[in-house]
Amino acid sequence: MTEDYLRSFLFVPATRPDRISKALASGADAIIVDLEDAVPLEAKESARASLAEYLKTNPDTLVMVRINGADSAQYQADIALCKTVANITGVMLPKAADSSDIEYVSEATGKPVWPLIESAAGIAALPTLVKASGIARLSIGALDLASDLNLASNSPSAEIVLDYCKCQLVIHSRAAGLAAPVETVVPVIDNPEYISKVATKANEMGFRGMLAIHPRQLPEIHQAFTPSPVQVRWAERVLKGADQFGAVFQLDGKMIDAPVIQEAKSILAQANLT
Repeated sequence: MTEDYLRSFLFVPATRPDRISKALASGADAIIVDLEDAVPLEAKESARASLAEYLKTNPDTLVMVRINGADSAQYQADIALCKTVANITGVMLPKAADSSDIEYVSEATGKPVWPLIESAAGIAALPTLVKASGIARLSIGALDLASDLNLASNSPSAEIVLDYCKCQLVIHSRAAGLAAPVETVVPVIDNPEYISKVATKANEMGFRGMLAIHPRQLPEIHQAFTPSPVQVRWAERVLKGADQFGAVFQLDGKMIDAPVIQEAKSILAQANLT
């Protein structure tokens, strides 16, 4: 599965590298080892050392790393780790709000950067962030963003504002030719209906993946971001019709033209069939 179509990104605290193998066995499409929120200040240095040792002794294990932010005293040490450890494949930059930070991290580590948008400044900076060299895909941290915007937690009005912000990620990603963004984590673990609702809505809004904090969240995330057999069969019929009849034709009484053909191609790409 290519980077553009990764559906699930499972966080593992850097203080527990022993959990990386369990996370890999969970079926998550990507693992993000967290050096930021999941690691207390006094444990940052030891967490980096433990992670480096684990990855050195498991050279076939590929992970991404969420580093500490550009304003943190841990920033440079985190960057050095990501540069020197070959099987760290990408860097998640929290509280991204400046394109120069993205470019610096990419150049310093030689790895693609996944900006995490968690502030009003990050939303406002999206037109320039998406043009930064070294950028991979945008993701959003709704909990921190809601706090920064002084939203009333879990209220309908807060959801309206957050949906507006999420739309900005979708629009600016598309305008810049980036892959679709990645939805925020949800703190709920044992409520599959809620996880499915959030993931399905994100997919409908144009997101193509979701962050996760526990393996039990993965089945609903994967289902939401994987085309159903019905969708796949429809997409195959559309492309077959395009081969037979050209750019404009009818299928099941509906007109098929270029945008619909592109949607069919996207469905099959998501399904990992092309």
